Amino acid sequence: MGDKGVGDKGVGDKGVLDEGAVRRGATEGGAISFFQRYLTVWVLLCMVAGVLLGHFVPAVPEFLGRLQVAGISIPIAVLIWVMIYPMMIKVDFQSIRNVGKNPRGLVVTWVTNWAIKPFTMYAIAYLFLFVVFGRLISPDLATQYLAGAVLLGAAPCTAMVFVWSSLTHGNPAYTVVQVATNDLIILVLFVPIVKFLLGVSNVAVPYATLFVSIFLFVVIPLVGGVLTRVGVTRSKGAAYLDEVFVHKFDNATTVGLLATLVIIFSSQAEVILDNPLHIVLIAVPLVIQTFLIFFVAYGAARLVRLPFDVAAPAGMIGASNFFELAVAVAIALFGTTSPAALATTVGVLTEVPVMLTLVRIANRTKGWFARESA
Repeated sequence: MGDKGVGDKGVGDKGVLDEGAVRRGATEGGAISFFQRYLTVWVLLCMVAGVLLGHFVPAVPEFLGRLQVAGISIPIAVLIWVMIYPMMIKVDFQSIRNVGKNPRGLVVTWVTNWAIKPFTMYAIAYLFLFVVFGRLISPDLATQYLAGAVLLGAAPCTAMVFVWSSLTHGNPAYTVVQVATNDLIILVLFVPIVKFLLGVSNVAVPYATLFVSIFLFVVIPLVGGVLTRVGVTRSKGAAYLDEVFVHKFDNATTVGLLATLVIIFSSQAEVILDNPLHIVLIAVPLVIQTFLIFFVAYGAARLVRLPFDVAAPAGMIGASNFFELAVAVAIALFGTTSPAALATTVGVLTEVPVMLTLVRIANRTKGWFARESA
């Protein structure tokens, strides 16, 4: 992508995006909201609230657990849509049309996300859960925790990437293109990668269940987001969409996520109370994996001489997870009370503090890279 990469001014056919597309990419406006900044605190509070609810009022999670269709929790499905739909509204899929003009930065993250990340996640999680912590975790529990880790590793990139990119002053157009293409790639590769790795883990997973989960939690909100974006743009214009409409949903994703965690942790109450150490044990390989993947992508970006405003988002996109999808699929495949679902929620707990640390690392190493793309 280099100096002629996805530019901040991207005018017409001289760049990947026009100026309006660049503006649409900067959905977070360079700031992180109060909810997002303290997401780890809210997650911890919801964990505690969920555990207390499940332990002292078990009738509530028992009732919610009965609200299922085809093995999928109706309350969780609704909350997942609440989380994902606002993300999809922010993605401008028209930006994909000129991706091929400057592919190097995109190739770095595509290779990191899909050829490296799922497999290093499996290897690191297996090493810690079965070997390093083998005496502390039973093989059956380790297998379930590994399944949750695999789901996280095979689901890269969420709209939170817009936040991490803005905090490093990353190129907004590049971030939009990467989010958009990953949302499309995940439709093709998520199922076979998860199927392969879970098969290696001796966990039987029918293709039908994975495809239904992808359809419910990616395709439906994706189509809804695209239709909403097109409809609002046509009726009131792109400026209204970016400056007013999308901000109506600013806290929807966080609220949906926190409500989901209360439900999940209420159903996991006794498991957690019986094995509180397991939260820490699961977190260790997830944190190591996040740092590893960041430096793989960030280092590769330096090797191919990408400018900092492309290299930083490349590292952030590879390191972050589409944890909403991972949680949803874990629940659909293994149930709300499963250890696999618990493992994916630990991924939520570790995501924000680790990513903020990586943001600081990137900003302090800006001098390693060329100037921003012009």
